[in-house]
Amino acid sequence: MGTMDELIDPVLVRRLRRALGGVPAAAHGRALEEAESAVVGRKLRERVDLVRDAMLDDLPDDFTTTEQIARGLLEQADFTGWMIWPASEWVARRGLDSGSEHDFDTAMALLAELTVRLSSEFAVRDLLAARPERGLQIMRTWTTHSDEHVRRLASEGSRAYLPWGRRVPWLISHPGATGAILDTLYRDDSEYVRRSVANHLNDLSRVDPGVVTRRAAQWAGRPDSHTPWVLRHGLRTLVKKADPAALALVGFTGMDLDVGRPRLSARSVAWNGSLSFSATVTNNGEPEARVAIDYSIGFRRANGTTSPTTFKLTSRRLAPGESVVVTKTHSLRPITTRAYYAGEHFVTVQANGVQSEQTPFILEPAGLDTAQRTSPEHAAGASDG
Repeated sequence: MGTMDELIDPVLVRRLRRALGGVPAAAHGRALEEAESAVVGRKLRERVDLVRDAMLDDLPDDFTTTEQIARGLLEQADFTGWMIWPASEWVARRGLDSGSEHDFDTAMALLAELTVRLSSEFAVRDLLAARPERGLQIMRTWTTHSDEHVRRLASEGSRAYLPWGRRVPWLISHPGATGAILDTLYRDDSEYVRRSVANHLNDLSRVDPGVVTRRAAQWAGRPDSHTPWVLRHGLRTLVKKADPAALALVGFTGMDLDVGRPRLSARSVAWNGSLSFSATVTNNGEPEARVAIDYSIGFRRANGTTSPTTFKLTSRRLAPGESVVVTKTHSLRPITTRAYYAGEHFVTVQANGVQSEQTPFILEPAGLDTAQRTSPEHAAGASDG
């Protein structure tokens, strides 16, 4: 299997050219032909832009013809898969270039048809950025569509922080604007749609926690069998931040807690190794507590500072006065989404947001041998755990 970048490769561009060849209104320029070889060696986003721009160069620039070509492509059996992404952005760009509200609306409708073959969530961002209120008005009508892909587009395309997607500042400055979309979809029959709603809600928690917890409270008052999962997933960031309203909405109670400083199995961790630790959590309150227990690792950065990242550990019920010892082994093997740097890190544990003291540990440099790790000089330089 190739990399993500290779999802749009010369073979796919050639297939797109063949599909366009079956549409009478499509002109035959040279830009797409040249794009076949030009996509090689580029990142995925660059490939999308290159193919989209080639379509803009090769095909007529009036929107009436654009609509004819798009509908003609939808009749082609070979018009499918990742070629839809640049094609959807071509439609969005033509709809905006027209300047007509009618053409804007038609472009939105075409994206809804295209999304059934491959999500139009990235292309719709261009239209939303230009006319956010009109765009959301149309997207609200998608929430009752018979196809789950179109319903999901209403939620996914209007997320505040869509991964890989263009930022739409208006959505961030108006965090309540997508509420009607979410209210319709949080009990959707499709898990595909509900997951998008939960991710959308989690995005908004970075913008306005109050908007999120108020909406979640309304959903909790009108739940179905899937609503508890939607709330847990949608409030996950606020739960990690110990937002009291979010904790209560997902059923965590008790704030009179004591969290002991983590105890390490070793004061240093070998490169590519794992950190093992334990901590004691005690319920000092009178009622039973249902506790969300998480841990954070303060990862050392290239400039020597540390930046904590929080991870889910477990949840427990604790009777009044009861203590529990939690343990965890966290791999520090390098991964594609995080670079590690040797030196001092730290670990903390939290229960319903009540944090322990930090316990430092040393991540050893790559290539350090066993004799060096166990030398008195190395041990003396490690922090006590």
